[in-house]
Amino acid sequence: MSVTIRSADSDRDAAACVAIYAPYVEAGATSFEQEVPTPAEFGRRIAAAQETYPWLVAELDGEIAGYTYACPHRRRPAYRWAVEVSVYVGAERRRQGVGRALYTALAARLRAQRFHVACAGITLPNEASVALHEGLGFIPVGVYRRIGWKDGAWRDVGWWQLELQPPGEGKPPEPLPPERT
Repeated sequence: MSVTIRSADSDRDAAACVAIYAPYVEAGATSFEQEVPTPAEFGRRIAAAQETYPWLVAELDGEIAGYTYACPHRRRPAYRWAVEVSVYVGAERRRQGVGRALYTALAARLRAQRFHVACAGITLPNEASVALHEGLGFIPVGVYRRIGWKDGAWRDVGWWQLELQPPGEGKPPEPLPPERT
């Protein structure tokens, strides 16, 4: 299996990303969104994210098999070296290494941008997502209990963290803009 990882194109890839994302919104509590965004809205999200963070897609056999992106972990300036990350893989492409390939490429780009910490929130329970994150070196750091109401129940969200850079001494250099390759 040969997976090609590249920067998302907000016009060309939005519909394929929505098709992957829709089942996560419509069935289950993986996403806390209530309605599936339109391709136009998703295109706007991709373009806005890419002003500061990577948004990557995985192509397999000429089709988008999954995507990953980073966004701010929090808005306050002291958090600017931390990002929140997410990955979504199409149902027919799960457990084929697509998520791992996407996250590996995303982490490399985030390191190149000089980010220090990647945080991932996982609606619990979700053994597959926990295994993916922990297999890539994320460590569990806490759980928000009953933080969201979705699919008829209160949901817990566990948080995992990946150190992208060693902490070092003094103020770190500012993060860089993303590359678009």
